[in-house]
Amino acid sequence: MPLVYQQNINVSTKLGVWHIAEPEEFFLHQVPLQREITHPNKRLQHLAGRYLLKELYPDFPYELIRIAGTRKPFLENEAYHFSISHCGAYAAVIAGTHHRVGVDVELISGKVDYVKHKFLSEKEQQLLKGVPLMPWPVFNDKLLTAAWSIKETLYKWQGSSEVDFKKHLVIVDIIVRENEGVANCTLLKDGFIDLPVHFLFFNENCISWVLSEVF
Repeated sequence: MPLVYQQNINVSTKLGVWHIAEPEEFFLHQVPLQREITHPNKRLQHLAGRYLLKELYPDFPYELIRIAGTRKPFLENEAYHFSISHCGAYAAVIAGTHHRVGVDVELISGKVDYVKHKFLSEKEQQLLKGVPLMPWPVFNDKLLTAAWSIKETLYKWQGSSEVDFKKHLVIVDIIVRENEGVANCTLLKDGFIDLPVHFLFFNENCISWVLSEVF
């Protein structure tokens, strides 16, 4: 399958989503498997993510990708800043040359309702309940999944393993218009950083992304 979603966020940053419908051999003809992955689906997702980097930026040096202790992929020379996410049959990538980035894709599921207390404070839960979502039910699976995806995106942007989703990644407010929205967030780990996280609903999934000037 081709790209199901692509956005040129600015002159130096691109976002893409790939629907994985190809066999493993399709990707192996284009990109190498850089580490041993025994689970077939995880291996396919890994390959699709690297292939998508190449699709967005043909000169992307995917063979130079390294994995930090926090499991965040990076390039030592920082020729590109990038983030990769996988969920089910989708791979999402955001990459560019001048901005620090994060991305996450999640399947919309009612299961997130059972764990919302682990990543949302009481204040955040009350905030979400007040978001107008007509014609959706209030506080529904879509919005809770978006909240989880937003915090995963912030976690990937920050790149630190010692992050408490409820304490350090705070959703201050959130606005939804039809099938997309933006959440204004504050990171409280090692200081105060305000970041807007954009999100989009598509094909029963939610994708969210964030970027900021490199510092």
